[in-house]
Amino acid sequence: MSPLSRKVPGVQRLLFFVLFVLHVAAFCACEGCRTPPATLPANGIDGATPDARLYLISDLAGALEPCGCVKDQLGGMDKLGALVAAEKSKAKAAGVLSVGPLFFMDMELAADRRAQEIAKAETIAASLKGQNLLAFTPARNDWAAGAETLKKLTDEAGAALVAANLDPKTIAPAAPVKTAMKKIGGVDLGIVGVTAPDKAKVALEGVVSSAPGAAVKEAVASLKKEGAQAIVVLAAVGRGEAKRIADDNPDVLAIVVGSTGGGGEANTTAPPAERIGDVLVIETANHLQTVGVLDLYVSPGAPKGALVKLADATGIERTRKREDLSRRIDELRAKVATWETDKSVDPSDIAARKADVAKLEAERDALDKAPAPASGSYYRYAMREIREKLGSDEAVKQQMLAYYKKINDANKVELAGRKPKDPAPGEPRYVGVEICTSCHEEPRAVWDKTAHAGAYATLSKQFKEFNLDCVSCHVTGYDRPGGSTVTHVGDLQNVQCEVCHGPGSSHVKAPEKVKTPISKPQPDACLSCHHPPHVHTFDAKAKMAEILGPGHGKPK
Repeated sequence: MSPLSRKVPGVQRLLFFVLFVLHVAAFCACEGCRTPPATLPANGIDGATPDARLYLISDLAGALEPCGCVKDQLGGMDKLGALVAAEKSKAKAAGVLSVGPLFFMDMELAADRRAQEIAKAETIAASLKGQNLLAFTPARNDWAAGAETLKKLTDEAGAALVAANLDPKTIAPAAPVKTAMKKIGGVDLGIVGVTAPDKAKVALEGVVSSAPGAAVKEAVASLKKEGAQAIVVLAAVGRGEAKRIADDNPDVLAIVVGSTGGGGEANTTAPPAERIGDVLVIETANHLQTVGVLDLYVSPGAPKGALVKLADATGIERTRKREDLSRRIDELRAKVATWETDKSVDPSDIAARKADVAKLEAERDALDKAPAPASGSYYRYAMREIREKLGSDEAVKQQMLAYYKKINDANKVELAGRKPKDPAPGEPRYVGVEICTSCHEEPRAVWDKTAHAGAYATLSKQFKEFNLDCVSCHVTGYDRPGGSTVTHVGDLQNVQCEVCHGPGSSHVKAPEKVKTPISKPQPDACLSCHHPPHVHTFDAKAKMAEILGPGHGKPK
């Protein structure tokens, strides 16, 4: 073997080493300036603590709190305040977003109710300010007291009025902004609002809304230039239109759905959240029965000044199962509430149903604990019920008490001239339970043991006896000829005999000849007051049996 042939393997090794060094150098020249993507721990940046928590409200519609006729009713500004306060440490920062109707239940205000409705709206605004209302988008109802009042309410709430598809000049001085940027817990949140008060059943005159989808697209482009990391749309245009907006704006994180306007005190149920592409579409139950909770977890490696891709760590497909569980829980709660007042039901059966409720609630809560993505930014979404078990925020409670006292004092004076109309010639008037008792002592003894006998006291203890939202179902013959009014009650306090049997003056004058207008009331008569939202469910036939007794519908 020649000396040269013996040296070849060493030359090859040297050549390979040189080529390897050159390759590494070239790789470093291309990649060395790039930061590798950061990964997020499975349970969040700092142990499942979200960077930002958003409480989302649809169609609050002037609902300060529910009627207190039954236990554990849904709703209440003080309950929402308690929820927000209790969870303050569970997120780096939190804020509220609302889509209308927000301040008023109806699109038009009756003249005699105007002062009370505005005072209630002011209380709602003050409460939401304390809970960090970031922005809201109004619906037709929010102009019920005029643009000047809406401007005042906006200022008192300390929030941005956002409506990208309205010309500010047409609704001055309650001029909206097209978009709002809010930094919450280090997240640059972009907010867009669209509304259509001119498309409501009672259209807002002089205002013309432009196409919401196009307005959102323009607003999203603007917010991206401003550096929004996530964008939420408040859409007071109905669910169908909101879905079309989602189709046309895939960069949006979530759309919160409200309505163009509405009226009446009936409660609605919340449809399950759904995803249109990557856009989360959310709608809560009206009157603050439920609130959506959207948690944002942003990776440390996420770009600043640019949209962040947030993966769904909730599993929105599980929300339908969650809603099914919620319905079953509500049905059982209603059954328990009925059984608790029925002495014929075995207490062990009530305890068993309560155990079923607890089991179903645990199953529902487990659905909210899905594992997070192994890396990247993500969000979690859940629907929360506003119930008595949340407690009551003291600051909000005091705001509400101040409202009730103010309205009680004001209505007592302002409505003092509202007297009951006289009956038509030959028609009876209301006489009161004391007159009835002179001949009907046994029914009176039964009545004294019912909640009806103390109905008026429940109002006066809470400074609500002159409140137009309450008094009609706590007195006899309200706003009827020969009956009572909000300030003229006299002997007609409480839910007396004549609420069911009709005005009795003609019967009193000639009891042998003239019967009471309604000798045997039917269960349906109870439904004039005992209906949602005052009660969850109401079995009129079963409830009527509870107010009967020996000498009053039952044999002695």
